[in-house]
Amino acid sequence: MYTTTIGHTFLKEYNRRNGTDYSAKLFFDEVYFRLFFDDPKYLMWAQNSPFVQGISKKKPYFERHERLENLSQFHQKVTRGERDASIAIGYPASETKEYATTSGLVSDINLEISEEATYLSWIGSSLSIGVSGGYAILFNDPAILYATFEGWKVYREYLNDVTLERLRPNQIFTWNGQWLTYRFSWKFRSDFDFLTLQGEKFFTVSETEIGVNTIEWSKLFFSLSRQFPDSIQTGYVFSLGQTNKTLGFFPFHFKSGSNLVSVYKKLWGEDDYLKNTAAFESLIGKRIDRACELGAIGLQALEPRGLTKYFSEGNIDLSKPAILLKKNETEIEFEERKSKILSKDLENIITFQTYKTWLIAMLTKNKEEIADYTTEIAAALVRYRASARKTDRKNLIEKELFASSKKNAFIEALIKIVSDGEVDSDIIEKVKELKDYIHYLNNEEFVYFWLLLKFDYAYQERIS
Repeated sequence: MYTTTIGHTFLKEYNRRNGTDYSAKLFFDEVYFRLFFDDPKYLMWAQNSPFVQGISKKKPYFERHERLENLSQFHQKVTRGERDASIAIGYPASETKEYATTSGLVSDINLEISEEATYLSWIGSSLSIGVSGGYAILFNDPAILYATFEGWKVYREYLNDVTLERLRPNQIFTWNGQWLTYRFSWKFRSDFDFLTLQGEKFFTVSETEIGVNTIEWSKLFFSLSRQFPDSIQTGYVFSLGQTNKTLGFFPFHFKSGSNLVSVYKKLWGEDDYLKNTAAFESLIGKRIDRACELGAIGLQALEPRGLTKYFSEGNIDLSKPAILLKKNETEIEFEERKSKILSKDLENIITFQTYKTWLIAMLTKNKEEIADYTTEIAAALVRYRASARKTDRKNLIEKELFASSKKNAFIEALIKIVSDGEVDSDIIEKVKELKDYIHYLNNEEFVYFWLLLKFDYAYQERIS
């Protein structure tokens, strides 16, 4: 099964980097077991395996001699040829009449699974990268797998740290996702410590427990894009739990992530990107299962959250907040309220920047020219609206020009603007140019352009 393939790729890379010649069994005994199961707190809960059978609330962990006995029992089962899901990770469960919901990659073909493959399945499975939504991803890439392995040692170190006794064990998949995202991010420091990772929101800390947070797949994607900017990697997306689900193998186009970051930096600057990276990345990406429905993980899968509704309704609210002292409000209360309002306003601006970045990236023509052009047209529309004495121009823009993403309706609204005898000649020229410009856009490009212009109009209203 695929976990065995992953284990094989990793072990080959481990031996290459370390000048060793480990077999899967020897690596399991000397490295893997010691990291995962040779301490009271485990890195992974291996359901129904000898390593966990007998653990309960009354007996929360095994003593050293018991753990070694568990290892011996495991070896005996492997030698006897037992190959259910408790012995070979990622293989079918042991039901004879029908497979359990905890079985993965089930086949009715009688496959002969070697001892080497069995040990490799444990190693490979433990390299799964947990992401939000209850899914995990496996990349058959030596660099990714080895970097993930390096994180195992950090997790073990923290679990054994007496000052971190509240740290939850058995979260290796979740840990892998957080670790790999940090390891390949621009924020990575070789001298990191627990507080560094806590600052990166690795953990949720309470009085009773420190838990590892699940990473959003899009954050992982951006980190991998930084490390492999021109690469297309095939990822196996699946879930392991009470009910297994295999989504399949999908190409991850990491160039899409690096391109999106490049567009953001060109639009808003390097400093702004570094300051708002977390907020920007948190807005990006469909749910992983929805992204997989596209057949490939690329720019379309990175569509920002909340964007879809603006294709059919309203516009983003970018109006400047009015912050005035209320009657009987103390100075402290005012400052607290002001801080919350400004924080929400900044959130709206970052949302606008993120939406605009993605829309420009989706347009196939010169991206910098489009960014300048929509800003210029939006400013002209604001001037057109502002010179009216009534609300007719405002209504024309909001209820006709931006009411529908249909090209014909948009053109009809433009014709009404140029037919207005009181409109300044420079605005008329820009509107005529706009009409000619959109004529050459295909329907998909027009929708992205129309939404981009709608957002730019909202921003120009804010700053006018």
